[in-house]
Amino acid sequence: MSTGSPPKSPELAISKRDAVSSPHEWWTFGALTLLIFIWAANFSIAKFALADISPLAFNGLRFALASLLLYLFVSLSRTKVRMARRHLPALIALGVLGNTVYQVLFIYGLDWTLAGNAALMLATTPIFTTILSVSFGQERVGRLAWGGVAVSFIGIALVVWGGSRGVQFGSETVRGDLTTLAASLAWSSYTVGSSPLVRRYGPLPVTAVTMWIGGLGLLAVSAPSIVAQEWSTVRPMSWVALLFSGTFAIAVAYLLWYYSIKRLGNTRTAVYTNFIPVVALIIAWLVLAEVPTWLQLLGAAGILGGTLMVRLGKIERPYPPRYPAE
Repeated sequence: MSTGSPPKSPELAISKRDAVSSPHEWWTFGALTLLIFIWAANFSIAKFALADISPLAFNGLRFALASLLLYLFVSLSRTKVRMARRHLPALIALGVLGNTVYQVLFIYGLDWTLAGNAALMLATTPIFTTILSVSFGQERVGRLAWGGVAVSFIGIALVVWGGSRGVQFGSETVRGDLTTLAASLAWSSYTVGSSPLVRRYGPLPVTAVTMWIGGLGLLAVSAPSIVAQEWSTVRPMSWVALLFSGTFAIAVAYLLWYYSIKRLGNTRTAVYTNFIPVVALIIAWLVLAEVPTWLQLLGAAGILGGTLMVRLGKIERPYPPRYPAE
C-alpha cells in the first residue's frame, strides 16, 4: 500500500554513520583534536627552524621525510595502493595542487606579509571548502551550518585583529595577502577534490599517492635551495624541528585530516581547523604570559559557537559519492 511519500534516492540519503552518534565519532573528534594541536604547535616549531634553513629547503626536506614515512606506514599496514587507471590524472593533479602548489604559495605568502594577515587569509579555508563542496554536489548545507561558518570566520578575524600588533593591510603586504589567499583556495580545492577518492580507496592510499606525486614536484622546485643551503650552520634543535614538522605536521596530520574528511565530510572537518588560532592563543598565554585581549576572547567564543552551529547544522552528503561518474 502506498503511503503517498516519494521514495528516497539512495544517492541523496544521509548515511546512518553521518546522522547518528557512534563510537567512531569519538575517534574522529580525538583525531581532530590531535590534528589541531599538531598544526598549532607547528607554527612555532617551523618558525624556529626557518631561522637556520631557507623556506624551500625546509619544505623540500620535510616532504621527503613525510613521503618516506608514509611509505613505511603503507608497508607495515600491508595496505594495497591500487587505484583505477582512470583516476590517475586526478591523483596527479591533486598531488601537485595540494603538495606542491599549496606549499609554495603558503611559504612565500607568509614571507611576503605579516603573520596576522596570513592567519586571517588562511581562515577563509572553511568558507572556500563549503562553497566548493556545495558547488560540486558533495554536500548540501543548511542555513544554520552556513551561519556557523560565517560566525566562526568572524571569530577568527577578532582573534587576529585583537592581537597586540593587529592586522595591517596595505600596498606593502598585498602581494603576500593575495598569495596566502590563493594558498587557502588551493588547499580547499585539494580537500574537496580528494574527498570522493578518499571515500573510495581510504585515507592512507590517497594521502600516500598524492604526497608522493606532489613531493616529487616540491623536491624539484626546492632542489636549488637545498644545494645552496649551508647545512653545517644548522643547529641541532632546528633538525629536531624539521623532523617534527615532516613527521607530525605532514605525514601524521594528513592522515588525520583525510580520516576526518571521510567520517565528517568536508565542511565540518574544515571548520574545526579554526580552533588552531585559539589553541595558539592559549599556548602563548600559558607559556609566554601573553594575556589575550577582550577582542581575542570574544573571537574565541565566536569560533567555538560557530563550530557548534556547523556541528548541529544540517549537512547532507550523497552516499556513496561517485568519482568520476560510473
